Amino acid sequence: MKGKLIGLGVSIILIAGVAIGLIELVRRANTSNHPNHDPLSSKSKAIQAICGPTDYKDACVTSLNSVANNQSATLKDYIQVAISSTIDAVKQSIEKSDSIGKEANDPLNKMAFADCKELLQLATDELQSLLRDTNDTNFSSLTNRENDLKNWLSATISYQQSCLDGVENSDLKEKMTKGLKITSQLTSNMLAIVSEFSPILSSFGINSNASINSRRLLNINENVSKFGKDGYPNWISTEDRKLLSRININNPFPNAIVAQDGSGQFRTISQAIAAYNPKNFKGRYVIYVKAGLYNEQVLITKDQVNIFMYGDGPRKTIVTGRKNNRDGVSTYQSATFAVIGNGFIGKSMGFQNTAGPEGHQAVALRVQSDMSAFYNCRMDGYQDTLYTQAHRQFYRNCVVSGTVDFIFGDGNVVIQNSLIIVRKPLDNQQNTVTAQGKKDRRETTGIVIHNCRIVPEQKLFPIRYQIPTFLGRPWKEYSTTIIMQSMLADFIQPVGWMPWAGTFALDTLYYGEYGNRGPGADTSRRVRWKGYHVITNRDEAIRFTVGRFIQGQQWLPFSSMPYLLDLKN
Repeated sequence: MKGKLIGLGVSIILIAGVAIGLIELVRRANTSNHPNHDPLSSKSKAIQAICGPTDYKDACVTSLNSVANNQSATLKDYIQVAISSTIDAVKQSIEKSDSIGKEANDPLNKMAFADCKELLQLATDELQSLLRDTNDTNFSSLTNRENDLKNWLSATISYQQSCLDGVENSDLKEKMTKGLKITSQLTSNMLAIVSEFSPILSSFGINSNASINSRRLLNINENVSKFGKDGYPNWISTEDRKLLSRININNPFPNAIVAQDGSGQFRTISQAIAAYNPKNFKGRYVIYVKAGLYNEQVLITKDQVNIFMYGDGPRKTIVTGRKNNRDGVSTYQSATFAVIGNGFIGKSMGFQNTAGPEGHQAVALRVQSDMSAFYNCRMDGYQDTLYTQAHRQFYRNCVVSGTVDFIFGDGNVVIQNSLIIVRKPLDNQQNTVTAQGKKDRRETTGIVIHNCRIVPEQKLFPIRYQIPTFLGRPWKEYSTTIIMQSMLADFIQPVGWMPWAGTFALDTLYYGEYGNRGPGADTSRRVRWKGYHVITNRDEAIRFTVGRFIQGQQWLPFSSMPYLLDLKN
């Protein structure tokens, strides 16, 4: 990055103002719900423009107090003060989590507060990325990066929610919720501001026409007219199509080889990852994991970016573990394999958690890696198998199995051309394929299942009608899940979806079905919730394709793997 562009005077004002502003935020927090309260009525046009789109206007106004009286302040000054205020609030929340966590007297809640500290630090990192980007970018073209900015802020919200979700003690959860109140409000406000950049720019006399034209380039229907029957654009040659379809060969030469028999440089995956230092390596780091059952908990950290890991097949190269909630491990820490570093590609590997349905929350794979992709992989578990926690993710030609909420999280996720297997749960349990966790209405997140098959496992098949199985339930207020052009077997309940608790989120969620087939795809008896949609308009369905929903055309070509940007013909 080019470094900070804020002048020394603005920086001094920022530091002092943030500290004073946060105290004022706490004082004003309870006044914003007053019916006659209008915090923008007496403010400058600049603050009215910036805070106008936000849901927490008192918090927004107070966060900008340090520049409110600076007649020479620019839009960049206002935005960067708003971001810096949010960063400072998150840091204060980290301190509060440390303090509140000391009250925990059981291992699970102690672990939950350790998770909070890690998650809130990740939230800080996301906001630092946002701050750097606004430093280094000409504001007239900042909306070119709108998807990235929304992605970072959505992840920040996800991490805050994950912190709260892990705390099981009700008193401690209430304290932590209060400790995160200002942080949550400011993050939501930043997402609202980014979502309305164009009119805000206009109010400051900045022309954003270039950004609008640039966004037209993201409309893949205007640039890629047709796809072949095999799912590839017509401009890809026959030779390239054959190469892309042979996903188990032609892998790149590895930088590291893992083999249990000693025929590689490393005997464990964790050793190979620990040896990778991205500061000393440019490009994609390739790890080949030979066939074997690797009983280890693997973590790819935030700094370990652009890793390509491949095995000898999802039933030959398997990473296994059995950490679970019943044994006192948080959902976040139960993952057998966890990926945070951006740009990860996993291919021809299996990830499993063998705790069984008795273990309750037991994650096989947790993904926070932005622009990550998995090809020809298996994720096997029971409850909470695949944790799509944050950021843009793509899964193709994969198998995902489980019972309760086994595809869950708050990332931007497309699962394409894959097999989704519902397993036999505990007695008296109901199966739910998805539980999406979108908390803020402006988040860009959701789970899209496209051109897949949802079927029962062989053990479940004889009793499949006795085990109620649903496509999903709303974990958070704005839960978003779309199932389209997929085959649904006959065991899916006619109502399709189940509530989380009473009427929670039924009006605010977005659940959609488009062009599905099979005996379980009949929508005539589906739920009648306000948030449920039978999608009949192709243009509406296109919103949830790889090209639109995860901006796949910008990064998936670099994965050298097959994908379908648009809907099937």
